Amino acid sequence: MSAQQATLAEPETDGPDIVVLGSPLPLPPGVPAYGSVSIDRDRLTNDASGRVENVLSDVAGFQQFRRSDSRSANPSAQGVTLRALGGNASSRALVLLDGVPLADPFFGYIPFNALSPDRLSSVRITRGGGAGAFGAGAVAGTIELASATRADLPRVAGSAFYGSNNAVETSASVSPDVGAGYLSVAGRFERGDGFFTTPVDQRTAATVRARYRDWSGQARAVVPIDAQTELQARAVVFRDNRTLRFAGADSSSSGEDASVRLIHRGTWAVDALAYVQARNFTNRVISATTSRLTLDQRNTPATGIGGKIELRPPVGPDHVLRIGADVRLGEGTLYEDAYAATGAVTTRRTAGGNTSTAGLFAEDDWTLGKLVLTAGVRGDRWTITDGFFRERTRTGAITTDRRFANRDGVEATGRAGALFHASNAVALRAAGYTGFRLPTLNELYRPFVVFPITTQANAALGLERLRGVEGGFDLTPARGISVGVTGFYNRLGGAIANVTIAPNVRQRQNVDAIVARGVEVTARATQGQLSLDGSYAFSDSKVRASGASAQLDGYIPAQSPRHTASATLAWQDRRGFGLSLTGRHVGKQYEDDLQTDVLPAFTTLDGVVSVPVAAHWTVVARGENLTDTTIITRNAGGSIDLGTPRRLWIGVRLGGPAR
Repeated sequence: MSAQQATLAEPETDGPDIVVLGSPLPLPPGVPAYGSVSIDRDRLTNDASGRVENVLSDVAGFQQFRRSDSRSANPSAQGVTLRALGGNASSRALVLLDGVPLADPFFGYIPFNALSPDRLSSVRITRGGGAGAFGAGAVAGTIELASATRADLPRVAGSAFYGSNNAVETSASVSPDVGAGYLSVAGRFERGDGFFTTPVDQRTAATVRARYRDWSGQARAVVPIDAQTELQARAVVFRDNRTLRFAGADSSSSGEDASVRLIHRGTWAVDALAYVQARNFTNRVISATTSRLTLDQRNTPATGIGGKIELRPPVGPDHVLRIGADVRLGEGTLYEDAYAATGAVTTRRTAGGNTSTAGLFAEDDWTLGKLVLTAGVRGDRWTITDGFFRERTRTGAITTDRRFANRDGVEATGRAGALFHASNAVALRAAGYTGFRLPTLNELYRPFVVFPITTQANAALGLERLRGVEGGFDLTPARGISVGVTGFYNRLGGAIANVTIAPNVRQRQNVDAIVARGVEVTARATQGQLSLDGSYAFSDSKVRASGASAQLDGYIPAQSPRHTASATLAWQDRRGFGLSLTGRHVGKQYEDDLQTDVLPAFTTLDGVVSVPVAAHWTVVARGENLTDTTIITRNAGGSIDLGTPRRLWIGVRLGGPAR
């Protein structure tokens, strides 16, 4: 089993490139200048939790808004960020699957329950601002997930696990060859009675376990058109239901996504795609004092549409030039009802709007012997339109009807880097970049309640703008040993934060900036069948604020730990026997902007044991949080939520050789 490693330049070969059916265009040689990190398929499919978001935590500095995974967090809290740039439920990192943005068009969260690790071949994480396709929104970095290729997929595969709290996790796939291409159809189902997220001394008669139930189905077809061209099409449907803290506090998310991608590997290489997303979200808020329904966010339909075209014209053997255009359109509407203690509807609210970005980009990697120079620019036109907030009485009489002014603008961003191979053992790199992110429809128009805190929306929010520099080196002092070190300074101007404006009331506001500086270290060592992978990030983040939010100046941003670390020790023999242990540490962080509520540091240990029992059949035992460490995921004035306790799994996996 192997895991993350610093990604260096593509290896040189004397023969023609080997093309794997279903793969993207080759990685440009300048990408390692930005300190990218890779996670391979073996690591993705052998984590104790069986969840993509937890594998991503192998890369220190990766975090979601809460310290919970997608079994026990509200779906709208699954925003992804890097480098401790501040707690925000919207994603500050751009997450792509086969080049398609995954973020929800309304909320900006990532639907992790729709991602199955066995359907992926690899992940590449690049921290820092992005300038390539869909670069708008990549203020913290870019996470690129690639679907499993023909080389990864057995004709038939599947797994079935039973775990703690009556949990069931099953998956199955068939991947036959169809003509010169292939079709892969897969499904996944999981459920569990869950654990109590509420501490014993805070439970009431309404307290229940964090139950979950979700399923997803997908199909991916890859059809060669000629020797250099292929069409890749993907469709997925998913449903996710969770109960958090109180009986009746149910949330759901759902989606139907489709995309089509054209890859041409000729003299003029082409990468073109189009996608559509239809998503929905519901959430019911239960009073902690009366145990009655207080708010029913009963419907939040949203649609995302987008596409890109990227061309790589022939400009000589020393250059890889990419030029192109992309567009993203998002629209969504919130429908919610507020309830009195008597159970009667008091107010019906509707809010929503539209956002869009349309950009042109150009990027070139220039190889000069041992030196690779890379630079790219983007120009984006953005819009925020048709925003509204409306309230009615239970009988339909309008009491509030606000229409917000349309806004638009143009943003220019870019990045540049250099990679110097001083020797076979030493590579030096440096980079600088800018980036921006639009506020999401959720941040602009949707208030939310997590007892006892109400967070207000803010239709006047401005853009977040990033400026950053970094430098580092990659060492391979001996065969099987690699170390990467990166120092960085990032300034996120206009950062959107949940700012306290009254007791138990916060509002989304732009603060002057969040400044993050720190060091990231990755390391890998292999000896025969044994491997050790490690990652550590130190992030010194501070808020810069003035005016109405001046009290936050110099504070650590909410949900931003200074120290994170991860390490995986793995052994795998040729017969299929395997053993791995993964330790993760997350340092102390604050729940709120005023640094009053502490989330203590924690360290967990996970383990996986694999034992082959027959041809293509393996028995797998998994253990999460083996030491049963207490993880506090929320602390609002002493009202506590807990994260995943010890969970044990046993199951079987079927997986023949890939075809």
